[in-house]
Amino acid sequence: MLVPSIFSENFFDDWMDSSFANMRDVDRQLYGKNANRVMKTDVREHDEGYDVEIDLPGFKKDEIEVQLENGYLTISASKGVDKKDEKHGKLIRHERYTGTMQRSFYVGGNVTEEDIKGKFEDGVLTLNIPKVKPRIPEKKNILIEG
Repeated sequence: MLVPSIFSENFFDDWMDSSFANMRDVDRQLYGKNANRVMKTDVREHDEGYDVEIDLPGFKKDEIEVQLENGYLTISASKGVDKKDEKHGKLIRHERYTGTMQRSFYVGGNVTEEDIKGKFEDGVLTLNIPKVKPRIPEKKNILIEG
């Protein structure tokens, strides 16, 4: 049976469908019909390094965290439910994202936190990651006594 609905992404919902069939689309339920567009990232290479631009529309600077650990750069963004909307009426459809998302990129073990520069402007996080040459240990002569 097909009925018009304002509660899903399709104009008509199939009410005869089982809920188990929808389990394969759990990521679409979390992120909506644009799940494949979450944290869209562009990486540009130039002579000095890399520029990474990540789309994070609707997030504030304090909701974004960038960490460097074991050569992996991890960008996380968290957004909580805004409780102040409850006084403006009953919410019947909620399409805005709430939750946590993250992406990781391997940048190498020679890059440090001080090397990476970033800014967040107009919903776009821009990171500048320099190309760091591997540090070659110096050769030292060891004096052997005896």
